[in-house]
Amino acid sequence: MKVYLTNLNESWIVDRLRHEWYQHNSSISTESIKEADIVWIVAPWLWKNIKKKYLRDKKVVCSIYHIEEKDFEQKQIKEFNKRDSFVDLYHVISLKTKKELEKLTDKEIIYIPFWSDQNTWFKIDDKDNLRNKYGLPLEAYIIGSFQRDTEGSDLKSPKLIKGPDRLIQIIESKNKEFNKVFILLSGKRRQYVIKELENLNIDYKYFEMVNTDQLNELYNCLDLYVVASRVEGGPQAIIECALSKTPIISTDVGVASEFLHSSSIFNMENFEKAIPNTEYAFQKSQAYTIPDGFKEYLTMFNSIKLQG
Repeated sequence: MKVYLTNLNESWIVDRLRHEWYQHNSSISTESIKEADIVWIVAPWLWKNIKKKYLRDKKVVCSIYHIEEKDFEQKQIKEFNKRDSFVDLYHVISLKTKKELEKLTDKEIIYIPFWSDQNTWFKIDDKDNLRNKYGLPLEAYIIGSFQRDTEGSDLKSPKLIKGPDRLIQIIESKNKEFNKVFILLSGKRRQYVIKELENLNIDYKYFEMVNTDQLNELYNCLDLYVVASRVEGGPQAIIECALSKTPIISTDVGVASEFLHSSSIFNMENFEKAIPNTEYAFQKSQAYTIPDGFKEYLTMFNSIKLQG
């Protein structure tokens, strides 16, 4: 059995996961689609880049990260159905996505969260030195958000599914609660949040792009990480916070309910009551560290290969 993963090259988290897959599963993986028995479409829009010959002749697994069926337009439904005709099996990383996808296809759907490398994401018991290293205030209550939250086509408009407006609302509340907060941002396209923070006169520091070593250190500088999204596939930040024991609260999106304690999950009517539970999240994350996090994927690929 040989598995080929489609190549993204978009500086997205899936690029890193693809690299980790090939690094740890080289014996059953190939960089040549011609040699593959199974084609894993790791980003659903990439199916168009694959020759129809390979989609017809090989087993095809397609990962879907989030679906909002109510937002599907006729064009999107037509596109989904075209791709669906080539897919043998779907992979999802959250039960919420599985439930939505079941409304659109009769194909088999396998739920497996993505793995996360415990040698990349881990707790560092040296917060003061880390804050000094990155020029962050030692005594401040620091809230973190590492994502994109502005539309790519219009850098002034918030990407509302990521909840940047909600994040600002939570920051305003925490700023009153702690008298003064400091915000740590990373990721591309943070223009909306930065503008709002400046309007509110709330101090922040922004690292646009950092490597994974630096990002793990930034997690370890935080007092709180906030996921305020309306829709998510993951986000992988939940698992990264879990492994690094970074206090995190989240809306009930993506994998939140599978990794976080119910007391750490909020809606906008009760976010003030959300309480991080780092130990609970850490324990939940252990099944998806390397190499254990690959086991269910290997089972999935073996099962589809046996279908003949």
